[in-house]
Amino acid sequence: MNDTPHLPPALATGIGSLPGTDAREAAKAATGSFEDFPHLPELPARGPGADMIGRTAGLLVELYARVEPSGWRIGDRPGRDTRRARSWLGEDLDALEEFTQGYEGLLKVQAVGPWTLAAALELKNGEAALSDPGACRDLAASLAEGLRQHLEEVRRRVPGARLVLQLDEPSLTAVLRGQVRTASGYRTHRAVDRQTVEAALRDVVGVHDGGPVVVHTCAPDVPFALLRRAGVAGISFDFSLLTERDDEVIGEAVEGGTRLFAGVVPGTDAPLSDPAGSVMGVRTLWRRLGLRPGLLPEAVTVTPACGLAGASPGYARSAYAHCVRAARSLADNPE
Repeated sequence: MNDTPHLPPALATGIGSLPGTDAREAAKAATGSFEDFPHLPELPARGPGADMIGRTAGLLVELYARVEPSGWRIGDRPGRDTRRARSWLGEDLDALEEFTQGYEGLLKVQAVGPWTLAAALELKNGEAALSDPGACRDLAASLAEGLRQHLEEVRRRVPGARLVLQLDEPSLTAVLRGQVRTASGYRTHRAVDRQTVEAALRDVVGVHDGGPVVVHTCAPDVPFALLRRAGVAGISFDFSLLTERDDEVIGEAVEGGTRLFAGVVPGTDAPLSDPAGSVMGVRTLWRRLGLRPGLLPEAVTVTPACGLAGASPGYARSAYAHCVRAARSLADNPE
């Protein structure tokens, strides 16, 4: 899409979450590992409000959520859980600001996208907001305004950075296919019309005016074409879940200028192959698609397959270093 903001080449970055509870240690890891494309870390091990749903719920404007035994539920006023989520985000921003003094370059921040949020947040009756089209619209509008304010805050703290917004949408395929379970667990919510899904995503993507937006999902069957129509500059996915059925849409995405964030490094502790071996599948895909090898470094950013919250601290550090080495291997030897 011609009006989609361009995402300049960047060899490697993280997805978002890391193990542990120390914001400074996490910021140091994210900025030290990815000198050209650091990200704002998330530390869900701290508890409710630091998890991805609670963290994003804390960004909402004029909508609030609290923790119930069944999960996060929309309420009428900000309570302890909202305050805790905002406090932890502030702590993370303080740490990021400390380690990005004078930084000029790409910087990624993450939040849950409107459809995964609608599938996860409960209404007062205990059902997901996904069950109510009006609630979905209100949620998307509240999220858009919250993200606008959040991006302004990050710009203020790291004024030299070029911000990239990542929307985490692991439930997107389930929303499109009618696979999100109801509160009882016996039924599923009706599939949401693709045009409705696309329109809400486009509205939220549009808040990062002039800046690139990436959508991340570690679920199979990523809706590449829909995401491109919604105006995203990059699509982040678990590379191991691709099949040859995806070849055509991936080829179209690359030729249309969409950047691929290829999750090639396992998100939990696993033996790591040599860096060149980790990106062998990317090179194979390129040959299969008949794409120019020299395009690889411009079109692909290497990442872990998913967030690293479930990994050990030692593995998380190794995984980040491995992403950087694998990306360098891809750039130095695209053939």
